Order: sequence, then structure tokens, then C-alpha cells
Amino acid sequence: MKNCLKVLYSTAVAALLAGCATTKTVDQKIAAAQAETAQKLESVVGQVEDLQGKQRATDVRLDELSQSAQEALKRAQEAGVLAKGKVVFEQAFNEERVKFNLDSYELESSAKGALNEFAGRVKGLDSQYFIEIQGHTDDTGSPRYNDDLAQRRADAVRRYLSRDQQLPLNRMSTISYGDTLPLEPNKTRAGRQANRRVVLVVLE
Repeated sequence: MKNCLKVLYSTAVAALLAGCATTKTVDQKIAAAQAETAQKLESVVGQVEDLQGKQRATDVRLDELSQSAQEALKRAQEAGVLAKGKVVFEQAFNEERVKFNLDSYELESSAKGALNEFAGRVKGLDSQYFIEIQGHTDDTGSPRYNDDLAQRRADAVRRYLSRDQQLPLNRMSTISYGDTLPLEPNKTRAGRQANRRVVLVVLE
């Protein structure tokens, strides 16, 4: 009988000890899981803060863009032609570099050198790109006339870049701003000359 009691006692003690060991193991696993969860949360918080910082930096860069470049970016995003959704660079050609005869939208030979330089810069890009070509005029003439003339000049630039520089037509679009976005007051000859320009916005 005593031997039986000893066996039962030993079995009970062993079970109790086993239970304690199991409880300790469970507690350790719970603590480890909590620590891992806390680490993951900290990592997520860090990533969110990093993204917020990048977004603020992007917002600052967007604020530094010209109005027409911001509008070009928005149009391209709405059309779904961008991969990264950013402006690579913006280049303006005033009448001194991209010249048109009075009331004409035919490019002069002096303009082609400037456009060749631009095309070479675009061809050097590693990623896909999209170009918006914007036409601008001074306020001489009616708004309707200026809008039409600016559009024809932007189209002439697009046509040249495609035919002579082999830039894909489907990666270029044109838009006319007419006389609505002057760089300088149109009251002087120099001001009007500065406003007669073509702006090319390169996006990716």
C-alpha cells in the first residue's frame, strides 16, 4: 500500500512539475510574440514616417514647378501615361532659340539646333518618358487667334521632334495656352518677345 502511495505521489509531483514547465514555456512564447509584434509595429511606424517625409519633399518640389508644368503633370496622370508621376525637367524656348516668322508656325533653321539639343537630352534618359509641348503667345491679336497660333507652333515642334529626331509621337502631346500665361507684361517689345515661346515638359 505504501509503495502504491509513493508511486501516486511521485506521479502527481511529476505532473505538477511538467505543468509548471509547460506554463513557463507558454509564457516565454507569449513574451517572444509580443516582442516581435512590437518590433513590427515600430518598423511600420518608421516606414509610414519615411513615406510622409518623402511626400512632403515631393510636395515642395511640386510647389517649385511652374504652373504649366504642374498642369502638365496632372493631365498626364489623368491620362495614365506616367509610371512614376514626376516631372523630369522643363525647358522653355523663347523666340531667340525657337524662332517663328511673324504670323507663322513654320520652324526656322535656327530653331532646329535647339530642338536637336533637347532631343539628345531626352534620348539620354534611362526610363520611359512623356513630353507635353506647350505653345504661348503675346497678347497681340484676339484670344482666339493667339490660341490657334500657339497650338500650330506647338504642333510644329512635335512634328519636327518626331520626323527629324525620331521621338515617338505617342509619347508627345501638345497644348495651347495662347496669351493666358505671360512671363512678362505685354506692354513692351521685350516683354512680348519673352512671352512668345514654346515650353517642353518632360515627365516620367
